[in-house]
Amino acid sequence: MAADGALLGAKVRALRRRESLTQSQLADRLGISPSYLNLIENNRRPLTAPMLIKLAQLFQLDLHAFAATDDQRLMADLLEAFGDPLFDAHGLTNVDVRELSVATPSVARAVLTLYRAFRSAREQATTIAAELSADGVAGVGAPRLPNEEVNDFLQRHMNYFPELEAAAESIWHREKLDEHDVYQGLLHYLEGSLGVRVRVLRAAEERQAMRRYDPARKVLMVSEMLPPRSRRFQLAHQIGLISQAPVIDRLVRDENLSTPSSTSLARVALASYFAGALLMPYQAFHEACLAERYDLEVLAHRFGASFEQVCHRLTTLRRRGLEGVPFHMLRIDIAGNISKRFSGDGIRFARFSGACPRWNVHAAFLTPGMIRVQLSRMADGALYFCVARTVRNDRGGYHAAHVVQSIGLGCRAEHARELVYADGVDLTNLEAAVTVGTTCRLCEHADCEQRVFPSLHQPGIVDENVRGVSFYAPVAPRKKLPRARG
Repeated sequence: MAADGALLGAKVRALRRRESLTQSQLADRLGISPSYLNLIENNRRPLTAPMLIKLAQLFQLDLHAFAATDDQRLMADLLEAFGDPLFDAHGLTNVDVRELSVATPSVARAVLTLYRAFRSAREQATTIAAELSADGVAGVGAPRLPNEEVNDFLQRHMNYFPELEAAAESIWHREKLDEHDVYQGLLHYLEGSLGVRVRVLRAAEERQAMRRYDPARKVLMVSEMLPPRSRRFQLAHQIGLISQAPVIDRLVRDENLSTPSSTSLARVALASYFAGALLMPYQAFHEACLAERYDLEVLAHRFGASFEQVCHRLTTLRRRGLEGVPFHMLRIDIAGNISKRFSGDGIRFARFSGACPRWNVHAAFLTPGMIRVQLSRMADGALYFCVARTVRNDRGGYHAAHVVQSIGLGCRAEHARELVYADGVDLTNLEAAVTVGTTCRLCEHADCEQRVFPSLHQPGIVDENVRGVSFYAPVAPRKKLPRARG
């Protein structure tokens, strides 16, 4: 039976109940048996065209009332609502949700009403939490996702883990790893010291996982679709998970990692940290940063790493006496969702909503693969020098999705001269600085042409007769001109 037809049984049942009719009474008026009507209402028999017309006449309805458009919209809205991570633990499937919308559409609409009320309350709570957090009020939080908890975990440690740094340096020197052939050195260490055999899988064998480890057989499988730099990183990542398990286990015993998902994600983040430290040894990497003035692409080529891996590594240079420039970093997708963030220089990121659209990390999508620079001025007057570039995940072959994300890396303006990207930029010209906020709701810049929400700091009064640079930008009253005499 077609999906549209499958929805009509519930409509018939709803109409009958609205008129307070029993199945026998309605069946009598339609000239069919109660058992046949029961089959119709349970979508086990089709609703024929003559019967559909008879129902419309009986209940004085337009035939459009039986159209499936509203039902499809209800189903889509319900699927979106149950896609909220709030329901992850309940194991609901699309089939469950469709059955609810088909069998009891009134209940489905009631669930949507309740969910919308919940969303509204949650948004109010997160807005208040963000405002209080900005004012330095502790103890006020909002619902936390695993990635948020892990981002906060890394932030509390200032993204620096000395034990993992020391372990990475020890392995590098003990195994005499060759920077020109790191891959072979990692293979030798996995097989000789950890007893792990490495297999490179053909794309036909494995299209979903880029890395898969079988602890029982001690076999590490990596996909041939990984470029060499990513293959090296995945080997180093697995070395971290195995060789540094005691250290990682101790680090993730953190009361702020409140769920198993958060703990697992933190373990992944720490193993990735170790991988970066192993492939880009601290002292050698720090010396290269100074010599090349933090030229990201030169560093990537020298250490056989990706642009994103180098940016990550730059945020970890916090060893006493060998500190690097304190950077902030974030990664967003084309919809503006922040998937990674770290502030090593005091900058504030959006925690509960999208980042300011005036940041160059968004504009980078307009010029894929090119580095964009920006002098940014925040609401508190602080100046930051930021670079941004897109990165592309092109693993998986012709039919695979090509994921494009944008990486933003920046520092306070007083450190900008240490970066090659600041050459030719007048860092003293405040007029050239782009005014950037945290989020629309917390931003005080009322004259922003890209404002989409009213600020908490100003009333969101919209004058229907006046249009400013945005709907929420206040416009001063026009001065009255003196009347002409005579």
